[in-house]
Amino acid sequence: MAVADAFLEILTRPTMGGMVVGVIMLLGPVWVAFLLGVMLGWAWKPRWASLGNCKFDFSAPSSPCSSLLPSKVLSFGAPPPPTFAFCSPDTSVEQRQDTLPPPTDDAISSGFSQLKEEVPVAVTNEDLEHLCHLVGRRDGGPPWKHMMERSTSEMSYQAWQRDPETGPPQYCSRTVYEDATPELLRDFFWDDEFRLKWDDMLIHAETLEECPTSGTMIVHWIRKFPFFCSDREYIIGRRIWESGRSYYCVTKGVPCDSIPRRGKPRRVDLYYSSWYIQAVESRKGNGQLDACEVLLFHHEDMGIPWEIAKFGVRQGMWGTVRKIERGFRSYQRTRASGALLSHAAFMAQINTKIDPDHLRSLESSEEDSSESEMLELTEKPRGMIIPKLLILGGAVVVACSVDHGLFTKAIIFSVAKTFANIGRRACPRT
Repeated sequence: MAVADAFLEILTRPTMGGMVVGVIMLLGPVWVAFLLGVMLGWAWKPRWASLGNCKFDFSAPSSPCSSLLPSKVLSFGAPPPPTFAFCSPDTSVEQRQDTLPPPTDDAISSGFSQLKEEVPVAVTNEDLEHLCHLVGRRDGGPPWKHMMERSTSEMSYQAWQRDPETGPPQYCSRTVYEDATPELLRDFFWDDEFRLKWDDMLIHAETLEECPTSGTMIVHWIRKFPFFCSDREYIIGRRIWESGRSYYCVTKGVPCDSIPRRGKPRRVDLYYSSWYIQAVESRKGNGQLDACEVLLFHHEDMGIPWEIAKFGVRQGMWGTVRKIERGFRSYQRTRASGALLSHAAFMAQINTKIDPDHLRSLESSEEDSSESEMLELTEKPRGMIIPKLLILGGAVVVACSVDHGLFTKAIIFSVAKTFANIGRRACPRT
């Protein structure tokens, strides 16, 4: 009845202009909701509903920063086929036991008993080879597009992104932390107990299996997503290899029969996130290796349309990097205070030493592969031009229709301006 009364009140207005304004104010929110529904529905369309090759592209123009790259960096391809085994001694590596007490006889026998029972190994030497190829830029994939370059007094950061022919977007980043050691960063990335204190997206972390001889772990994560998405569940296998004071840290999604798949949280099967950590010279110019470089290679299929995921990553990337840096500095202070190691950090110190001959064989095999290029893309990116006047006009109607004060209207205009700028960023003027 309220809608009918409002409509009758509009019809009784003395002028045609007053009637038009009244109708716009009454139906404006419906029009805007319909427009946004069409936009989001098209963005979230299933693959069978795709028409041609049209798709959104919110990628920002790239800028060349190849001069800042290390000699070996940036190559990202699909991870090798999963060959699962859990705990086994590799013939080309020897175990690290110099910084930790040796595993007990019971632990060693337990690890080898799992091998005899043919329990699949989660992370193998094939994964190490794959990470070495990523670091060596030898997968011959498409060129990387520069996304971001930022720095603070204690950190510098660069990021790249590329779209493979199949699979989700792939990311690579290079972060240099001042006054840091590779060993502490290795422990920090592995320490799930401490991660729960600084990573507000991680709401559950549990170790499912571990191998005391190789340091391999299988962990269960649940990450909190925004209110319009269900939380995500990860079953992650991880392991660390050591070469001097450099560390190859592999984490990837693995199957797990002990935890049944549920509707919520939604399980992420395709997940790859690995680091190469080494000491580097500080930008202070003192000639000392008191800074640490972390090369990260990451991709995952979260069940969100990839173009929307790319847009979200771009908007939140620097904030996430700053949050990680704050978490690491807090971890630094905690360890300096003499706090006891968590179990996950203890496992991070059980590394697999890389046989120098094996590493040389990997490097020689890379020479036969094509190198991934770092190019500045000069063509105009494909994208979707959103009529700015249409969106801002809709925001005016909504702001005029909602009577919740200036603060609410300011939020509406801010959101509308963000959406209107999407098209301008996606298709920059030349």
